Amino acid sequence: MQLNNATAVVTGGASGLGLATVQRFIDREVPTVIVDLPSSDGERVAEKLGDLAHFAPADVTDPDAVGQALDLAESAGPIRALVHCAGRGGTVRVVEKDGSPGSLDDYESIVRTNLIGTFNTVRMAAARMVTNEPLEGERGVCVLTASVAAWEGQIGQIPYASAKSGVVGMTLVAARDLARKMVRVCSIAPGTFDTPILARFSDEIRDGLAKQVPHPQRMGKPEEFAELAQHIIDNAMLNGETIRLDGAIRMPPK
Repeated sequence: MQLNNATAVVTGGASGLGLATVQRFIDREVPTVIVDLPSSDGERVAEKLGDLAHFAPADVTDPDAVGQALDLAESAGPIRALVHCAGRGGTVRVVEKDGSPGSLDDYESIVRTNLIGTFNTVRMAAARMVTNEPLEGERGVCVLTASVAAWEGQIGQIPYASAKSGVVGMTLVAARDLARKMVRVCSIAPGTFDTPILARFSDEIRDGLAKQVPHPQRMGKPEEFAELAQHIIDNAMLNGETIRLDGAIRMPPK
C-alpha cells in the first residue's frame, strides 16, 4: 500500500510505539494524525514534528471523538493507513491477596480501553477506507497492537491478557470481513519494549526484563515496532496475521 497523496492515523501516537510510528510516517512525508488522550503530549509532539503532523485529542472508546479525529485526517487526504497503538495496563488478580474477588470494575475498564477501543477505532477507520479509490488493488491497511501477553499473560495481567487475546482473535476475522473491500488487517504482538511505561521502573528491573529475551538480549526499540508496521503496510501479502516481535521471549508466570 503506497501512501502517496494519502494520510495515516496513529492512535497512542504521543509516546512510545505510536510516536515512533508517527515519526516514520513523517520521515516519509505522509501527513499523519496523532490520536491520543487530551491529557497527553500530543499537541506538543505534533508541533515539534512540523506541518505534516496533526493532533486530535480522543479516547479511542469514544465514537464521536474518534470520528472527529478521522475527519481531521480526511481533510488532508484519504485515510489509507491506521496503526492502532492506544492501550493501557493495570493489575487485577482473580482473587486478591486478602482473599477478596478481583475488581470487576478495573477488569472491565482495562478491557474496554484495549479491546473495545481497538474495535471502535478499526470499524470507524475501515468505514472511511472502503470509500477510497483502489490503488493497485488496495484501499487501506489497519495495523493493530496485540501483545505476547495474549499467549503468556503474567499473574496480575488477566484483563490485559484477555483484551490482547481478543485483538489476536479479531485480526483474522476482520481481515476476512474486509477482504472484499480491499482493506487489509494485521496485528503486531510486541514483547518487552523500551517505552515510557517501563521507564518508570528501576534499572535493575529493566535489566532483568532485558535478560529474559533470548536474542537480541535487550528490550525492543520503538523504532523496530514502527519498522514492522511500515513493512506490513508496504507488503500486500501480509493480511490476517499477528506477528510476534519479541526476540523469542516466552514470558514466565511472574
